[in-house]
Amino acid sequence: MMTNGIADAQQNGGGQEDSKTNLIVNYLPQQMTQEEIRSLFSSIGEVESCKLIRDKVTGLSKGVGFIRFDQRMEAEKAIKELNGTVPKGSTEPITVKFANNPSSTKTVPPLAAYLGPQAARRFPGPIHHPTGRFSSAIPNYRYSPLAGDLLANSMIPTNAIANGSGWCIFVYNLAPETEENVLWQLFGPFGAVQSVKVIKDLQTNKCKGFGFVTMTNYDEAVVAIQSLNGYTLGNRVLQVSFKTNKSKNA
Repeated sequence: MMTNGIADAQQNGGGQEDSKTNLIVNYLPQQMTQEEIRSLFSSIGEVESCKLIRDKVTGLSKGVGFIRFDQRMEAEKAIKELNGTVPKGSTEPITVKFANNPSSTKTVPPLAAYLGPQAARRFPGPIHHPTGRFSSAIPNYRYSPLAGDLLANSMIPTNAIANGSGWCIFVYNLAPETEENVLWQLFGPFGAVQSVKVIKDLQTNKCKGFGFVTMTNYDEAVVAIQSLNGYTLGNRVLQVSFKTNKSKNA
């Protein structure tokens, strides 16, 4: 039984081979269920895991999903046959891309490369709140080459927090308008994400500038930190690191 579209994906620990078979799917119809997504991609090949990202409060789809195939050739076939197609009940084509570039780990392309030309047109600037299906938008990103250098040595601090089922990542310098959907799309391409949390001011309901992401696999968490630490989100440079006992508490 799936819980918020996460359980199935969590059964797979992830690893280097996953980057060759893991796909991110955007612009899914809000009414499309996880079972329907699995069925759609199962027509291509054997689906090992399927995860539909949902709003934790409303339970509604955020229009983003992750598919992991058994074979690389099946993932490539899915991109070829399903990218740009319009699912039943939708008027907008979906985008199907590799969730993580199989040939590169330390230098990851901007998220616009994952989301495709439509996303680049839709998300040209800083975070905003359109009236469409998504509560927030992913802006353009720039990769800072300093990120890899800063994290090259002593990746795990001695007081890094592993909560028993995953590794907790601290994300700092988020804009006040940031919603959890942003963190899902930021970290999802790097591997299995168990949960995300944007810390908000109780009075204004705006982000207080930081949040937390829990990832199942340590290696994937390392790559995510190396790639996203130093990214410019809107006009803010993100600081991304393993959560420690000194990190701000939720």
